[in-house]
Amino acid sequence: MLMSEAFPEFSIELQGLLRDEGEAKIAEQVPGFRILERCRCGDDYCATMYAYKERRESYQPDYRSISLHPKTGMIVLDVIEGKIIGIEVLFRAAIRNKLLEMLP
Repeated sequence: MLMSEAFPEFSIELQGLLRDEGEAKIAEQVPGFRILERCRCGDDYCATMYAYKERRESYQPDYRSISLHPKTGMIVLDVIEGKIIGIEVLFRAAIRNKLLEMLP
């Protein structure tokens, strides 16, 4: 499922937050971010989503994280080689609930 289809409002918010941080090239990737898996930690506040199905054991040397400053919750993007591989979303119940429906 594409981010822009699953979470259209969040997708727009995320793009704006990235642009505010000077991350225009990363912002362009958000609508096409394909959600393939979710975090399975079990925390009732976690709505982290991944663009890969198999767990990554370690981060690449060219890994970086981008911490954003939304009005509610927390958002941190994992980026490798300039490409979004994960979006950590915390304390956003509506996103978590929908993500659990999509990926039980």
